[in-house]
Amino acid sequence: MIRVGVISDTHGILPDEVEKFLNGCDQIWHAGDIGDYEIIKKLGQIAGEVHAVYGNIDGQDIRIRLPEVEIFNAGDLTVLLMHIGGTPSRYSPQASKLIKKYNPDIFVCGHSHILKVKYDNKNNLLYINPGAAGRNGFHKSITAIRFEIHGRDLKNMEVLDLLR
Repeated sequence: MIRVGVISDTHGILPDEVEKFLNGCDQIWHAGDIGDYEIIKKLGQIAGEVHAVYGNIDGQDIRIRLPEVEIFNAGDLTVLLMHIGGTPSRYSPQASKLIKKYNPDIFVCGHSHILKVKYDNKNNLLYINPGAAGRNGFHKSITAIRFEIHGRDLKNMEVLDLLR
């Protein structure tokens, strides 16, 4: 079993409530717009493994350390992680191309600041956008997701949703 925390759009701030929510996770996936590389270091202290990509607000200091796209395995699942990916009905051109090429089981993106989890039957994948975990931006809630991976199964999905 792997305990996973998923966040995006911290924009330089990792609120204490989000940090507490992520405690106990084995992996943390950050879908970009990090804002400050210190957040990645802090996530590394919380979980043994951090997967993160840069987003459109991230400067060169983050872009030279992190990829734009990451494809990795978690349990028996393939994960595609990127910042700007669109939604299941309207993926970005880059996301569509990568989904076709890698056939991931889970597609994680951020950027919209809107939490959404949906199964995409057309592409046979679980779409996850964790919303925005930081305090900066137009969103009204701070959000994050966590769940467990058991082989190929996701279980016990929980959402953190706090008014700003």
